[in-house]
Amino acid sequence: MFRETDDLLKTIAFTLNGKEVTHRVSPDRSLLKMLREDFDIISPKNGCEPQAQCGCCTVWVNGKPRLSCTLKATQVDGKTVTTLEGADPQVRDQVADAFVSCGGVQCGFCIPGFAARAISLVEDNPNPTREEIAKSFRSNLCRCTGYTKIIDAVETYAKLRRGEDAIERDERAGVGAALPRYQGRASVLGEKPYIDDIKVPGMLRAAVRFSDHPRALVKGIRTENAARVTGVRRVITAVDVPGERYVGLIEQDWPVLVAVGEETRCVGDILAIVVAETEDIARAAAKLVEIEYDVREPITSPHDALKPDAAKIHPKGNLLSKSAVKRGDANAALTKCAHVVEHTFNAQRIEHLFLEPEACIAEPIDGGLLIYTPGQGVFDDRRQIAKVLGCLPEALEVELVPNGGAFGGKEDMSIQAQTALAAHLCGAPVKLVLTRPESFRLHPKRHPIEMHFRVGCDAEGKLVAVHARMIGDKGAYASVGAKVLERAAGHACGPYRVNDVDVEALAVYTNNPPCGAMRGFGANQSAFAIETCMDMLAEKVGIDGWEMRWRNILRLGDTFSTGQVLDKPFGLEETLLAVKEQYRAAKYAGIACGIKNVGIGNGMPDLGKCCLTVEDDATITIRTGFTEMGQGLFTVCVQFACEVTGLPAKTFHVTTDTRRELDCGQTTASRGTVLAGNAIIDAGAKLKADLDAGKTLNDLRGTEYFGNYACEYTTKLGADVPNPRTHLTYGFATQVVILDDNGLLKKVIAAHDVGKVINPKLLGGQLEGSVHMGLGYALTEDFVCEGGEIQADDINACGVLRAHHMPEVEVIFVEAPDPECPFGAKGVGEIGLVPTAGAVAGALYAFDKRRRFSLPMKDAPAARAIWDKKFKPGKKEPRP
Repeated sequence: MFRETDDLLKTIAFTLNGKEVTHRVSPDRSLLKMLREDFDIISPKNGCEPQAQCGCCTVWVNGKPRLSCTLKATQVDGKTVTTLEGADPQVRDQVADAFVSCGGVQCGFCIPGFAARAISLVEDNPNPTREEIAKSFRSNLCRCTGYTKIIDAVETYAKLRRGEDAIERDERAGVGAALPRYQGRASVLGEKPYIDDIKVPGMLRAAVRFSDHPRALVKGIRTENAARVTGVRRVITAVDVPGERYVGLIEQDWPVLVAVGEETRCVGDILAIVVAETEDIARAAAKLVEIEYDVREPITSPHDALKPDAAKIHPKGNLLSKSAVKRGDANAALTKCAHVVEHTFNAQRIEHLFLEPEACIAEPIDGGLLIYTPGQGVFDDRRQIAKVLGCLPEALEVELVPNGGAFGGKEDMSIQAQTALAAHLCGAPVKLVLTRPESFRLHPKRHPIEMHFRVGCDAEGKLVAVHARMIGDKGAYASVGAKVLERAAGHACGPYRVNDVDVEALAVYTNNPPCGAMRGFGANQSAFAIETCMDMLAEKVGIDGWEMRWRNILRLGDTFSTGQVLDKPFGLEETLLAVKEQYRAAKYAGIACGIKNVGIGNGMPDLGKCCLTVEDDATITIRTGFTEMGQGLFTVCVQFACEVTGLPAKTFHVTTDTRRELDCGQTTASRGTVLAGNAIIDAGAKLKADLDAGKTLNDLRGTEYFGNYACEYTTKLGADVPNPRTHLTYGFATQVVILDDNGLLKKVIAAHDVGKVINPKLLGGQLEGSVHMGLGYALTEDFVCEGGEIQADDINACGVLRAHHMPEVEVIFVEAPDPECPFGAKGVGEIGLVPTAGAVAGALYAFDKRRRFSLPMKDAPAARAIWDKKFKPGKKEPRP
């Protein structure tokens, strides 16, 4: 039962990467699965099988690009199949050089699919236009780059194929150099392994049984039928957990397995784990786990959850947190304002849609476990897994496998604890990989937040007071929701001077999917509200949006809404000046400014740690506790080390694991570059001193240099202390969105104070990718839930923009070095989308004179043009 028994297999003969192959395969097996599992070919990635909507699995069949997740393996009988592994060596070199030199690769998970399609495009059309390139990628999705640099890469590749010398090479390696992305070539060609690409001898496969209902009392879990399936090794339920079942980064309220006698809290709850010889057996058996429920009415509105008679989702009640900022008397000040605007704003739930679904491998070693994780905090993963297993953290080694995108969605553990538990109980290596619909169910989303704002200014347009009340749908579990709402409250005034402030933000449990960290982390929700209020006030005063912001932006010595005095140089003025001319020259334009903290702050320490290990071959391994997830952290770590030591880039390798005690916390809040950079400067200076003393790397083999940095002076939000300092530093930006005469997206100008440019290619890619995410947030993206049930049944339903939807994006770097940051550089991972939705709303108002107060703004011409042509919810992407 469920085995691919020999009598059911079909013999096929085909050519694979130039070799004749005869193979026996199940008629139900996809070409993608056969290539990956039977032939160990890893360049085609599984981002959404069988949806055919991400393009990560692109291969050539008889010379034509095809999505291998949609083809049965038996369909290639008698045909020729080619993957990037089998492409012409010169073509491989040229496409890799083009993508890496142009910065057209970030996390890399989707890029082999883009590279394969680019090769076909240029073969058919040696000199494609940018529009032709973008349209050729209709079946391909990238969540990181914003597509600009991918299109640059294809133009460059086409030039290389035509024999032109199209690549400008920067031989420098230190600060300011366009050092090629670390492991960039391997990423483009699909050679860099992600967790699902890794095989361990004797490895078993696991699958999980999710809850059928968002809220139901579990009365019984029957595993007998699943356990009887041939090939099943074990079925695991809550009673098998040797340690603590509840985990969480802040609140330990999230069960790794829901027990009999407990209520489910969302459709992402796991009730059982099945471990088997193959993934197919595990998944089939998991469906046979029978659950007896007493189904109950889910609580899906935070307002309903706060009613006195509402059922308690958690024992402590349904209010997770209340964050407040109060300075002066906002209510009294508003009565004296010349102009006041008031409205309720709504920001929606968003799916991160990182292209690599969650995966984990756990392997027994030396009485403990080695765990391969894609998480954003390897030490947090280790701590929580140890509690579940009832062991010391030191019994576990947790190694980061650089992931295929995260954007905050991999801060919380997903299936790491379940995988480790399975390996621990079975005494064998176990791999667990989620499908795309399972990923939708499990990981936290962006918070939907309802925001009521009253904002007043004087007759000249100078802001006087902000009064705001926010209520965020936390979903079923805490995650970092209290901090997200805290950040939304702290950033409610935007980057503007306001003396009288009264803001409260609530994080409320519901039976919806949990919400947690996502790029912007609450600041972008607040920004949409305050920027729209700025535009409404500007109209009342009789000035344009640029002038309104110029009169109110924070300047050196001013007080941010949290009470922190900005006493270090920053470039917000320069970002406004950089966009002034284009904003005022455009017929239909919107403008918005943004501010986003760098570092967690708010009373929590921000730590940077690293270790430089001189290896036996005289290379140096940079060890850090932070995660590489496409943002380029490992590359800039090399650049910092090169700058400090004077050594060439080829000397350095970078890794993240728990073999050294380098616990820096989560890779979040745009803090990785700043904290890792400061730590590397500290460690690198020690190494440089030894080199300057005449020692060689051969002399120093086996030596380790530890570097540390700590920002421990921040104060809690709302703390009653003189001169509160809530964060280490801030990123600042101004963005302008321009529409054409039909109200469609034409151009985005993004001017950002980055402190100091460390790598212009990587930096530009980060900001272009942020703008892409911000435009989707503004216009098309929505993760709809009804009655606690997820309505998105595929990737397209999420509304993420594709290459041909994107306008021109111009990025302007403003350098105002921060003295507390490495060489002055600030993190930019989140600020890039903070102003975008507000700028889009302003541009739409300029076009049709309609104010929009809810995201996404799907009624806008720019959004309708995209949805009508492409994103019919539930409709699959047409194959080329």
